[in-house]
Amino acid sequence: MTEFHFLQPLDVLYLRGNRLFADASTPGDAIMPPWPSMAAGALRSELLVTQGVDSGQFANGVKLPNQLAQCLGTPANPGTFRLSHFLLAKLEAGKLKEFYWPLPADETVIADKNGNKAIYALKPQALHASIQTSAPCRQLPLFQTDKQAKAEGGLWLNTAGFQSWLNGEKLMPEHLVESKTLWKTDARLGIALDTAGRTTIESQLYTVDAIALDKHIGFLTGISGADGLMPDTGLLRLGGDGRGAEHLKIDWTPPQPDWDVITKTKRFRVALATPGLFEQGWLLPGISGHLDGFIWKTSEFSAHLVTASVSRADTISGWDLAENGPKPALKAVSTGSVYWFDRFEGNIQALRKLVEQGLSSLSVYPDNKRHAEGFNTIFIAAWPH
Repeated sequence: MTEFHFLQPLDVLYLRGNRLFADASTPGDAIMPPWPSMAAGALRSELLVTQGVDSGQFANGVKLPNQLAQCLGTPANPGTFRLSHFLLAKLEAGKLKEFYWPLPADETVIADKNGNKAIYALKPQALHASIQTSAPCRQLPLFQTDKQAKAEGGLWLNTAGFQSWLNGEKLMPEHLVESKTLWKTDARLGIALDTAGRTTIESQLYTVDAIALDKHIGFLTGISGADGLMPDTGLLRLGGDGRGAEHLKIDWTPPQPDWDVITKTKRFRVALATPGLFEQGWLLPGISGHLDGFIWKTSEFSAHLVTASVSRADTISGWDLAENGPKPALKAVSTGSVYWFDRFEGNIQALRKLVEQGLSSLSVYPDNKRHAEGFNTIFIAAWPH
């Protein structure tokens, strides 16, 4: 069973990535949206605290009560706990008003000189035989225009826009939300400390970007495998410096595509809901090359990969509190990357189950710990009309 909690920060958040500080004038950039591991770690710590277990003792292998042990397992071998959803959302009066998702990689927004926005869906097409590329797929997701244009950035889909995208319908300007209406970046000044002498270090000033979410904006998280253990409300520590946040259990039903359309057309799209950690680089687990291209084959279904729109790779790492050291840095396919499939064969329920369980159900790479943290989750959508 999956239950949903809304995480409402009470202060700015420090959401650092992997980029090191450079010279004195270079700020420490924040990443937004943050990795799902931030929320997963905070929620698992909440489970320990509410059951009266010290996190340090858990890291040292203390024996947990039976139900909690089944949920959290051990630091090296997690139990049933898994973060199934991680979205930006808006909550008012205890009710979810909207959720937001970064504009997927198969949509392009162009604005004219008056600021009016037009949205174009990329379409898989085969190039003319005279055009040679290094692309591994025979078709490419193309956007055709008769004039020069630059795509707009910093855009998100609202709830209605996301449902339209799932159904393969055309997106409209009213479906777009600018990131500046959801959060602001707040530069903070700091100075390095000498941990031994507890004094400041001369000439070691730095600035770091903090994220100040707009009023009522927070994180919608889905929690699987923790049945009856998570309290309905409580306080968490989120991000760098452990800034405070409230969590509240809410009712929410995740949106679904028109599965009948997918069944009839035997075509669909897969989009990454969180960063993807894949053994084969950009390829989803279970995909292999054949004479007629790439085939996605599992024990329950098969489909042919037509093409993919994959955003620039990220690098995912983090800090392992149990090991008191950095987690391995891994290349990740960015959230919002889209894959087109056709010639689907199998039971459509297999695709529905894959959305619920995530791609980690097909491969243990890199390990079960990343699976529990919410990486490799997906949405499945109909092919555009």
